[in-house]
Amino acid sequence: MGRFDALTQLDKKPVTATHPRLSSSPSPNSPQASQAEPVSQKKTPEKAESSDTTTSRYHDTMIPRHHETTIPFSEEEMIEAVRKAVKQIGKEPATQRLTLEEKQALDEIEYRYKRQGIKTSGNEIIRIATNYLVRDYWQHGEKSILAKVLTRLNS
Repeated sequence: MGRFDALTQLDKKPVTATHPRLSSSPSPNSPQASQAEPVSQKKTPEKAESSDTTTSRYHDTMIPRHHETTIPFSEEEMIEAVRKAVKQIGKEPATQRLTLEEKQALDEIEYRYKRQGIKTSGNEIIRIATNYLVRDYWQHGEKSILAKVLTRLNS
């Protein structure tokens, strides 16, 4: 019944908090070494105020309000990010409705690169453009090309 007696005496005993590395530890051969020192479960206001750091009770993810505070991509970083995205094989089907001029422009670009020995396709060019626009939007927000064009389209 030694454990039960110790539990019933918890309310009566003053409990002190000690950190095992900070307190003077008894030698391993002493009888005190086998007994654990009691640690306080309650925090006193004095200890909470003297703490250098506080633990937040609110652990929700915060959405940034100011997109201008993001670290800007350099042109080389943007190109590499778009290259990596387009290098992955796209498996999701998508249909775009293009004007005759847009389709001819894509075909012309594809043809010019083919003459230079660079294989590409209209699909790859559209994926490059899409990835660039998306990354530009996440980087610059309302100052991005996409946001500016959409604002003018809807004004």
